[in-house]
Amino acid sequence: MASPEIPARPGRPAVLSEPPLSYRFTRVDGAALAFYVGALLLLSLTPAALAVTAVIEDPVLASYAVNFTFYLIAGFLAVIAARAYVVRETRILLTRPWLTLGVIPLSVIAMLVATMVLVLITGPPQTSVNQAAAQDLMTSVSPWLIVPLFVVLAPFVEEYIFRHLLIGKLSRRWNIWVCALLSLVLFSAIHVVQEADFSLPVVAPYLAMGAVLVGVYIWAGNNFMLSYAVHAAKNLLAVLLTYAVPVELLQQ
Repeated sequence: MASPEIPARPGRPAVLSEPPLSYRFTRVDGAALAFYVGALLLLSLTPAALAVTAVIEDPVLASYAVNFTFYLIAGFLAVIAARAYVVRETRILLTRPWLTLGVIPLSVIAMLVATMVLVLITGPPQTSVNQAAAQDLMTSVSPWLIVPLFVVLAPFVEEYIFRHLLIGKLSRRWNIWVCALLSLVLFSAIHVVQEADFSLPVVAPYLAMGAVLVGVYIWAGNNFMLSYAVHAAKNLLAVLLTYAVPVELLQQ
């Protein structure tokens, strides 16, 4: 049974004093992780979108259907596995709404600044295969289809895998900073795995984004709902900018 809340100071909301949840890996965590890794390997080794074109003639829509199905199933498994954490961490964030709302835009700005710094160090920016594919989808598919995929599903799945599992739960066995480094490296790697010629300018944006997300997650006491909100906000900004910029400029 949860312990009562600590009395709030005058003019300040109460801070939840519930006992912490267990950060042990569960069978559902294993199923979600196995599906995520297995599906990624399958999609990277086989042209799944080509098979879908037998039903959906448009290759862009076929690619969207494959990605949406993948993240929908992965998201469903992640919600089942982490539902208790989602509820508790969201409730904790709501005890400090102004702090939460302030951290989100500041973190997105930090990502942009970190990206610019890395670009100055590594050289001129280069568009990754992953980024080019995302832009193709966003310039060809309705935003009503893009937002559920890029802003809702994908960030939740990735924060569950790379922050909640690889840092929150794995740090019960390994040093948390080792887990943070592993999270950063793997998060960046999955976004450039399709690159024929790997280069630092290609991976720089993902390193900057991953570093900020790791920092936010650890700073917030392993609260992956906050890192999810930051991740979703960053993706939403990218979607809005893509639809605001004329297609002709993106294709140059």
